[in-house]
Amino acid sequence: MTDRFEPAARILKDHQYDSSKLIPILQKVQDEYKYLPEDIMRFIANELEISPAKVFGVATFFAHFAITPKGKHIIKVCNGTACHVKGSSFVINTVKDILKLKEGQDTTEDGLFTLECVSCLGACGLAPVMVLDDVVYGQITPAKAAELIDSIVKAEAQHGN
Repeated sequence: MTDRFEPAARILKDHQYDSSKLIPILQKVQDEYKYLPEDIMRFIANELEISPAKVFGVATFFAHFAITPKGKHIIKVCNGTACHVKGSSFVINTVKDILKLKEGQDTTEDGLFTLECVSCLGACGLAPVMVLDDVVYGQITPAKAAELIDSIVKAEAQHGN
């Protein structure tokens, strides 16, 4: 076994190789790897003696799981009804432009940012809402979103990341 699989092997052992604990296993694996790599999901299926289709099915069914790498900083913009009516699409378009995201791309080439457009963040009274690294920003404007992203880019440049 290569070093790459050791964290997943430890997590499986912690869960007694119990296939009924697939969701918590995948949660811990995602915490470790920051997403669910295909080779790791196949390893989990093999170790739990279940089909890879079952593991992939669970991983793709729940929105919480990511099967592609995410950026260091996660930006979530609500595009639910209240947020949409209050202009969240302008925020989304601004963020996409600033991050130079192409159609179908949600993570920047440098792996610094991931943009997720979500249906609801549960803060309709603050519409439009953006969450940046788990901090909620209500009544967000395109200019404020740009300012927040710029501050992270500058901080990352200072720290040499």
